[in-house]
Amino acid sequence: MAEFRNDPNAYPLKTPSGKIEIFSEQIAAFHYEDCPPHPSWIEPAEWLGSRLTERFPLHLLSNQPSTRLHSQLDDSSVSKNAKIAGREPITMHPVDAAARGLASGDIVKVFNDRGAFLVAAVISDDLLPGVVQISTGAWYDPLEGSVPGTLEKHGNPNVVTLDTGSSRLAQAPAAQTVLVEITRYANPP
Repeated sequence: MAEFRNDPNAYPLKTPSGKIEIFSEQIAAFHYEDCPPHPSWIEPAEWLGSRLTERFPLHLLSNQPSTRLHSQLDDSSVSKNAKIAGREPITMHPVDAAARGLASGDIVKVFNDRGAFLVAAVISDDLLPGVVQISTGAWYDPLEGSVPGTLEKHGNPNVVTLDTGSSRLAQAPAAQTVLVEITRYANPP
């Protein structure tokens, strides 16, 4: 950016005006309610500051796995060896685990109004209280394959995530905007 700073007319940026743009006329012309033409705070559909936390108080993060490539190789020995009792591990803070009477290795149900899945709890203070983390890519394994909303037994977080894009402009996935609750799973997994 040094050339632009020294001579913005001779070295314009690759924007419509050639300058740094805080407001985009092009984006304004789209008239998208969910994508203003300037930097703005837009409340996420689900977040720890919403009233929905009264029912679903945990923010679920779903990162890329280190034991497979997305869902590829989920059946490999490397991926299988990272599971606990055949379930994908979910990490949660000790405060959240204690409030639910959970210990590392417990089989737990993660759920919200969209669905539910089974995983094995891993207790760690590597996360903030109120945040839980699971890797993506566990193969979908429904309890009853032909029943919509059935329990997913393997740890696939897709069953609880919103099926929406980030905005009309971007259409990126909204996977990190998920609130859930976790309880011990009482039945045999």
